[in-house]
Amino acid sequence: MVSIAIAFSPSSLFRLFIFLFLQSEEEETMSTHEIRRSIMRELEVVEKEKFRLAPPRSRRNPRAVRRKGEKKPPTIVDEFLDQSSAVHDMFFPELNTAVDPVNGGNDSMYFYYPGRIWLDTDGKPIQAHGGGVLYDKRSNTYFWYGENKDGKTYKVNSKGADRVSCTFRCYQHPFVVWDKPYLAVEALNSIVSPNVNDLCQTHKVDITGVSCYSSKDLWAWKNEGLVLHGEEKNVTHDLHKSNVLERPKVIYNDWTGKYVMWMHIDDANYTKASVGVAVSDSPTGPFTYLYSKRPHDCESRDMTIFKDDDGKAYLIYSSEDNSELHIGPLTDDYLDVTDVMRRLLIAQHREAPALFKHEGTYYMVTSGCTSWAPNTALAHAATSVMGPWETLGNPCVGGNEVFRSTTFFSQSTFVLPVPGLPGSFIFMADRWNPSDLRDSRYVWLPLTIGGVPDEAADYSFMFPLWSRVSIYWHKRWRLPEEWRDS
Repeated sequence: MVSIAIAFSPSSLFRLFIFLFLQSEEEETMSTHEIRRSIMRELEVVEKEKFRLAPPRSRRNPRAVRRKGEKKPPTIVDEFLDQSSAVHDMFFPELNTAVDPVNGGNDSMYFYYPGRIWLDTDGKPIQAHGGGVLYDKRSNTYFWYGENKDGKTYKVNSKGADRVSCTFRCYQHPFVVWDKPYLAVEALNSIVSPNVNDLCQTHKVDITGVSCYSSKDLWAWKNEGLVLHGEEKNVTHDLHKSNVLERPKVIYNDWTGKYVMWMHIDDANYTKASVGVAVSDSPTGPFTYLYSKRPHDCESRDMTIFKDDDGKAYLIYSSEDNSELHIGPLTDDYLDVTDVMRRLLIAQHREAPALFKHEGTYYMVTSGCTSWAPNTALAHAATSVMGPWETLGNPCVGGNEVFRSTTFFSQSTFVLPVPGLPGSFIFMADRWNPSDLRDSRYVWLPLTIGGVPDEAADYSFMFPLWSRVSIYWHKRWRLPEEWRDS
């Protein structure tokens, strides 16, 4: 008889004890969780996409990559961004396929169609790009805030500005840190152009302002108008039309009774790299613009804010030429940041953070840095909102390799918890159309927490320390009827 002695460190034994304890707790409450999640199970059945890249055409769009010597074949992203391409048309369907909450048929009632034009209750395309949703308990209403891009799109450098000098430095080697097995670098290199810089010449629209839409069911949205207006005449104002306003997010302060908006504020060449703050007494505005600043004396571009269960709020933003994320708590009135700051995902070149929480664990979905071009999303997790954060892998499920490697041809902006469905969320993303930004589309998909994550480093004693974040692809889906009736 052979006896084997295995030595465990105190910390390892503690982790094992916690895991076994949680397992026993989970067994006791499994029936409750199963009941709560059963009505979301159908949304975890994913759809496949039979998508193939069309053969190269003799004529190339000027946005396609141009090199001296031999021409490289177009990538899928080349075709996706080429407005004259049939591939582009697949991802930006015509107006006659629009989601219409007023005049649509009963067979499309309450269904989300990712990538289609989405009309408000007035029959006009929703203009709420790069935004987020606030659930207001006082009115039992959802408010969707976002960038109003209903203006002419033009190339930035055609007006003398050069966004590349700041924002694109991290794009010179866009895959330099993508050395994890689950990222399938070889496949990605055949999907994403090696010259995203040239392919994605920067386009913009003049600042119009921040739109607000209200809804009771997260599907039919009423236009509440502009809650923060751009500035037409004062060229020194942060909100002058020639500048940049992106990714507005709103949270409610329970102590002051104010609605507070944070946003990315920049000049036309993206050298200001600041955050802006506005405040209102009402969710539908008007919001009063207060000021802009560089938080913690650092550059800030793509950003979001997150309100925790205890009422504390945090700012998360891309910094250091988009090479890392920073996070720091806001002051009690949510109108400024404190002096505390932590650096996250250093040298990983992530942007478009979307932060959320489930059962005491913090999760975040981020995007790579490839301008308007889609890329691979990553999910991250932490036991403390201030970090450290661990990477879980690509959360996208379904479609095909192309869809998963491009976040279903979209970029994250917000993750919305679905009230009454613990562990179920709506992943909100933008499908950018750089040649006509007003026609950028929305990709809303079901997101759930549970299962084993991709990244093997997140295991201890073969037990996963984190649950998997899963975003499921659907051409058409809707929230369960039981939820709408509750």
